[in-house]
Amino acid sequence: MYVDQNLYHGRPASGQRLDKELRCYDLLDRLGLAYDRADHDAADTIEACAAVEDVLGAGICKNLFLTNRQQTAFYLLLMPGHKPFRTKDLSHQIGSARLSFASPEHMRELLDITPGSVSVLGLMNDHDHRVRLLIDRDLLDDTYLCCHPCINTSTLKLRMTDAVDVLIPALAHAPTYVDLPVYEQQG
Repeated sequence: MYVDQNLYHGRPASGQRLDKELRCYDLLDRLGLAYDRADHDAADTIEACAAVEDVLGAGICKNLFLTNRQQTAFYLLLMPGHKPFRTKDLSHQIGSARLSFASPEHMRELLDITPGSVSVLGLMNDHDHRVRLLIDRDLLDDTYLCCHPCINTSTLKLRMTDAVDVLIPALAHAPTYVDLPVYEQQG
């Protein structure tokens, strides 16, 4: 995977960018938030993001788009990238049994994103507030929140305090904080 080794400050100066990506930069700029950006080939897994993390100097969090069995409730979970995710650890905390990953169709419909590009910034497209934001409390220990601007060919780095105190309130999706366990590595 190609990763541009340059760390850019703010939005791209020019070039071919999707409208949904540009809307992310517009939102961050309107909120007065500083952010750094790394550009790269499509990175759709945490494992693929390792080289991007080196450029950013920070870890990228997992962004998981989940749904209940009936596909009537939707959740965006932000959690540390190194933590394994087990649905049973989350289900009882939010009162929803049988969680699974939401479909690409629901991603497009509710967040205007595609698989591999899930991001807290996608909540700006959830005008009907159908997606519930969940944040693992351990993520708050990180200095930065790194996420895609609704497309997985760039990754942004924001201060966690800016994300929690400014960005998330502007997205009008009050977070529910959850506590997901850390599992010991099996040897």
